[in-house]
Amino acid sequence: MAPNSVAVTMEKPDNFSLLEINGSDPSSFPDKRKSISPKQFSWFLLLKAHRVISCLSWLVASVKKRIAFSAKNVNEEEDPKSRGKQMYRFIKACLVISIVALSIEIVAHYKKWNLDLINRPSWEVYGLVEWSYMAWLSFRSDYIAPLVITLSRFCTVLFLIQSLDRLVLCLGCFWIKFKKIEPKLKDESVDLEDPSNFPMVLIQIPMCNEREVYEQSIGAASQLDWPKDRILIQVLDDSDDPNLQLLIKEEVSVWAEKGVNIIYRHRLIRTGYKAGNLKSAMTCDYVKDYEFVTIFDADFTPNPDFLKRTVPHFKGNPELGLVQARWSFVNKDENLLTRLQNINLCFHFEVEQQVNGVFLNFFGFNGTAGVWRIKALEESGGWLERTTVEDMDIAVRAHLNGWKFIYLNDVEVTCELPESYEAYKKQQHRWHSGPMQLFRLCLPSIIKSKISVWKKANLIFLFFLLRKLILPFYSFTLFCIILPLTMFIPEAELPLWIICYVPIFISLLNILPSPKSFPFLVPYLLFENTMSITKFNAMISGLFQFGSAYEWVVTKKTGRSSESDLLAFAEKEEKLHRRNSESGLELLSKIKEQETNLAGQETAKKGLGGLMRPKNKRKTNMVFKKELGLAFLLLTAAARSFLSAHGLHFYFLLFQGLSFLVVGLDLIGEQIS
Repeated sequence: MAPNSVAVTMEKPDNFSLLEINGSDPSSFPDKRKSISPKQFSWFLLLKAHRVISCLSWLVASVKKRIAFSAKNVNEEEDPKSRGKQMYRFIKACLVISIVALSIEIVAHYKKWNLDLINRPSWEVYGLVEWSYMAWLSFRSDYIAPLVITLSRFCTVLFLIQSLDRLVLCLGCFWIKFKKIEPKLKDESVDLEDPSNFPMVLIQIPMCNEREVYEQSIGAASQLDWPKDRILIQVLDDSDDPNLQLLIKEEVSVWAEKGVNIIYRHRLIRTGYKAGNLKSAMTCDYVKDYEFVTIFDADFTPNPDFLKRTVPHFKGNPELGLVQARWSFVNKDENLLTRLQNINLCFHFEVEQQVNGVFLNFFGFNGTAGVWRIKALEESGGWLERTTVEDMDIAVRAHLNGWKFIYLNDVEVTCELPESYEAYKKQQHRWHSGPMQLFRLCLPSIIKSKISVWKKANLIFLFFLLRKLILPFYSFTLFCIILPLTMFIPEAELPLWIICYVPIFISLLNILPSPKSFPFLVPYLLFENTMSITKFNAMISGLFQFGSAYEWVVTKKTGRSSESDLLAFAEKEEKLHRRNSESGLELLSKIKEQETNLAGQETAKKGLGGLMRPKNKRKTNMVFKKELGLAFLLLTAAARSFLSAHGLHFYFLLFQGLSFLVVGLDLIGEQIS
């Protein structure tokens, strides 16, 4: 059969025919060669153009809404001084310069200009634009390039020093694992049958508007395996919501009726945030009867044996001031943001805290899941309200007074990770601005202290400068500013080992404590560079005492619980019956009455429109301007790198720019409600 023929066969075997049609015969298919008319083609193009314009208009409208929502939040909720305007202006200036430089480079690329123009005699250069480009090349090579090269070399040295520190920490961790080094009890002779042998322990649960997690934290603390007459639980509530205060009081009364020694304490004047709350609680007269104090933040749920695994380390060890437990996270696999956070915190606890605890007997107190000797707190000056990192403050002062610390890597307390980028960003701002405030305040005390020179050097150069100042400085400056600039200044181009090989090696070291996170190596590397803008801005704010250095925002919780930490079914049934009791109905009626009054006030202010609004809060995306500015800066540099066929430089800039874009549009993690 000819290749240009078609065979048609009927299904019935007794009545079929075979028809052969020559495909080259135009009369067989009269419409086959019919061409599309210009009018139809024009309509087709118009339809496609309309769809493209509709998509672009929708995208622009969405971005405008997010920017308007972000601007509204800035104007209504936050102090303008705390928004890092100077940093945003600096990024915008770099972006404008890069766009202008890219435009010039595009013209030069298509005109096929190159560095040979510098060596030409002036009479061989034709045209004002070509002469201007030659002048720019000369000025760039003589003045700008040396400055960028010097700064890049300085940041590279800092980068290598910090990388060496990470390597030494990992080697120390491997040595601990190889030698099976772990804290040992100095006196194991404890009679568990005699309650009088158990020391008096004070449990403190500071909280502020923790509606989602107050029940599980109070419940977990109330079920600690310790003699009831040797323990007291303080629920330190700084909430400003009267309804929530009633709920927390009711929860405390439920456990008090079960025989738990627990009290509710609320401050009328909330000053000093968490430090002020803890300081106020320690002034109670009954505190003098207790030897140790344990602190749990509102989202922490310790296992019942927590005290029996931590407090015995103090026996026979009078120089021990703190026993710190490890954090574990119930929502580490919730989304990409929590997975990346888990990598960082696993390295912090598995490597940094453990190595410093074994070899130095000192590390930064994590603010929760730790047991303090009350005498160590009092001799070190107690809780101070001078910084937003009161935990690190008391740890440094206790270390200067000669107290030793122990870190228990095998004792874990579950908690939550921030699931939205906004909550994580605010948390990281506080964690990185506070240490710089503390460094300014503690530096004279460190220099004048009586500790050894080695311990002073460790505090100043390793604990503060290298890990709290140098890390965010070089990460932001080298990868977010210098690298894009070098695309327009080829004389200062960074080698591949700086932007590729060493960062990947360091990221591998960070992922070692959490090997299941290995598939997230590249996203982790990009995300850490993306977070450098927040950490750098926070570090500068804390170092120079800008307004945002004193911001304290309670990290948003969701109230997630792991299966191992859930209360028994009978416990839940009993609590449900308690809620239906007479006092529970009383509490419910009070809350409803207050909510009705508040709703009436809002309706009177806003009119009937307030009644028509839906009660459910919608999850909303934010816009983070500094991250978006850096995204466009890096993508502009990627375009310049593409013109020059830089290879890996282009891919790094492209993916780093896209990661900034994703974060800037709040497309990572959960959105806020």
